[in-house]
Amino acid sequence: MTATISTSVKTEPVRRNVTVAASDPKNPRLTREQLDEFGVEMDVIRQRIIASLGEEDATYIRNIVKRQQQFEVAGRALFYLPPAWPLAVAALSISKILENMEIGHNVMHGQYDWLGDPKLNSRIYDWDNVCPGEQWKYSHNYIHHTYTNILGKDRDIGYGILRMDEDQKWNPYYLGNPLYAFLLMVGFEWGVAMHDLEADLILTGKKKWSETKPLHRGMLRKIGNQTLKDYLLFPALTGPFFLSTLAGNATANLVRNIWAFNIIFCGHFPAGVSTFTEKETEDESRGHWYYRQILGSANITGGKTFHILTGNLSHQIEHHLFPDLPARRYPEVAAEVRTICEKYGIAYNTGPLGKQLFSVARKICKLALPTRTSAAEPTGPVAVPNAA
Repeated sequence: MTATISTSVKTEPVRRNVTVAASDPKNPRLTREQLDEFGVEMDVIRQRIIASLGEEDATYIRNIVKRQQQFEVAGRALFYLPPAWPLAVAALSISKILENMEIGHNVMHGQYDWLGDPKLNSRIYDWDNVCPGEQWKYSHNYIHHTYTNILGKDRDIGYGILRMDEDQKWNPYYLGNPLYAFLLMVGFEWGVAMHDLEADLILTGKKKWSETKPLHRGMLRKIGNQTLKDYLLFPALTGPFFLSTLAGNATANLVRNIWAFNIIFCGHFPAGVSTFTEKETEDESRGHWYYRQILGSANITGGKTFHILTGNLSHQIEHHLFPDLPARRYPEVAAEVRTICEKYGIAYNTGPLGKQLFSVARKICKLALPTRTSAAEPTGPVAVPNAA
């Protein structure tokens, strides 16, 4: 089997003249020529992986789908045996994690479009989540992966709720940063679903509710379908065990939300991850774009099972470099990417889950308070300034 694949990000994304402070020994000031050479080396990796895509990749994702379905069937069946409730929740939780992380997220990135399989096609697939797939693909695949960590452009910086960078002007609202983070974590799928509404801009008068009307039908339909499935249909099928099944489904969704939140935040917001201004990202070459993806991402170390359960987003650096390549290939290219980064003196942010989690939690708490470089604004529920 041979593969052809098209990128899910623009061939020439936003442009930026990279000017890293010379005082930072981990990220030297690279010349345009060096950045162009760096971009070529990244392109070589990408083209090599594209050329090698084939049966092993197809077998892998189909086996993951099969395992995910087996866990779901086991979980649903075990709800008929009340003493096995913890096992039922565990199986269903794993099923939902696999479906969202290694299947849904990656399939909707177009990583398997080259297969020609309708069940694994990004234009058709819709995940087990209250967020409509089409809306997520726009805000995530296009906005986030094109404008990664650009303040005022990437709404994933804080998700319109949190202060995650010192350049976000402080406001008394941010004193609740830790609380908002906790609420976003336990209801992560709902936070992602509401992402495109830009509620923070509506509350501050920068956007009208009527402007979100085109999103309403799709959101209501998806939320309705998911709610019906998890909180009515499947519990009803277990008859007298309705309430325990309902609780089990809610718990599995909670486990999936907490897991997804922590993996995603550890890949985007630990210490050492950089953000950028719109001015800095003007006239950005492809090499500059690659450079920004590395500085704006972080990896999490772990074993094979751990990486699968993260959807290989534990290799967030490689995912931001090559978002449309099958995620199972990220561990394969990670060592090479790191070696190239060392060659150019570019920091490669990686560490165990505990370390990255502590770093993220510390940042959330620290940024709840004003910093010397941030001026306070009027009190109100303000989040990422004009983030899109």
